Amino acid sequence: MSYEIEKTEAEWRAQLSPEEYHVLREAGTERPFTGEYTDTKTVGVYGCRACGAELFTSETKFDSHCGWPSFYDARNSDAVELLEDNSLGMRRVEVRCAKCGGHLGHVFEGEGYGTPTDLRYCINSVSLTLKPAG
Repeated sequence: MSYEIEKTEAEWRAQLSPEEYHVLREAGTERPFTGEYTDTKTVGVYGCRACGAELFTSETKFDSHCGWPSFYDARNSDAVELLEDNSLGMRRVEVRCAKCGGHLGHVFEGEGYGTPTDLRYCINSVSLTLKPAG
């Protein structure tokens, strides 16, 4: 795949911490209930930690109690890309930053949360940065 922001693996390693690199570039997952933004209520915009692209807003963040920040929609449909992920013996949908290809998490549908879209974007805190409003 080709992205607007392309860097070598050495450049990504120099820019990101080991944990950020593992999640964003190797599709890793941070441990549940350990992320910086899991329970955050701050109003603002969540961007990609690798490239700064605006991905989600606090208005679509909700308490799913799953251990990771959850959003019911992306900031706009072009902000993220969705890819089929058949790893771990199950079908899931991977969420990536559309600008740099960084792995963000997965999106799940039909879980019964009372959200407008019936989607849960389950996103790793370490893949995000929060820009508070104001």
